[in-house]
Amino acid sequence: MRSSHIYLLLLVFLATVSGVSAERFECLVEPYMEVLVASGVPGILDEVHVERGDSVKHGQVLATLKSNVERAHYELVKARAEFAARKAERNVELYLKQMISPHEKDELETEAQLLVYELRETEERLKNRTMNSTLNGVVVERYMNPGEYVGEEPILRLAQIDPLRVEMALPVRYYGKVTVGMSGQVQFEAPGTSAPTAKVTVVDPVVDAASGTIGVRLELPNPRNRLPAGTKCWVELPVE
Repeated sequence: MRSSHIYLLLLVFLATVSGVSAERFECLVEPYMEVLVASGVPGILDEVHVERGDSVKHGQVLATLKSNVERAHYELVKARAEFAARKAERNVELYLKQMISPHEKDELETEAQLLVYELRETEERLKNRTMNSTLNGVVVERYMNPGEYVGEEPILRLAQIDPLRVEMALPVRYYGKVTVGMSGQVQFEAPGTSAPTAKVTVVDPVVDAASGTIGVRLELPNPRNRLPAGTKCWVELPVE
């Protein structure tokens, strides 16, 4: 007998002994988070480093825009900023010897500082042409290829599937019986999938008047992304 079936039988037995019944509810397994990856600036797509189904890590480079002009401008400003800093440093000794006026010294230092600010700006503009992952997850969809013009449309869609979210709509009579922190056994629609334990993290405080239901969410650990998202499921909850 499978361990999940043994667990459910034990749950029913304990519920009978304690006067608490275990009931089965329909649910839907969803990703914990989904993100559309887009560029902050328009341009021509240079490279896409991932494909659909690939695993990604937070901070990983996903795609880049062509940036030859921006990179050349950055190097130019960097060279000017370094020269201005050396120039200002050399003139400190001249100022101490009273060979240049305070006004001239201030102009040199201000010029160097302004170029530092301009360098930071060009560096940020260059960074905006690289798209990084904001989560640990998988690539769900790839929409564009190198050479295409990028505007406001997304390039990739990512999903974080560890943990998973289990969403349910329960009849209002269960309000107060299902509480945050309660554990439930999840059974997947997909055959051969084990029945792991999830915990209730959200019980909506507002009832949906049209359906007479309350929304409930459970969080389900999914190490190594072994469980699928986007599938129907059932949850066994010990309710009075």
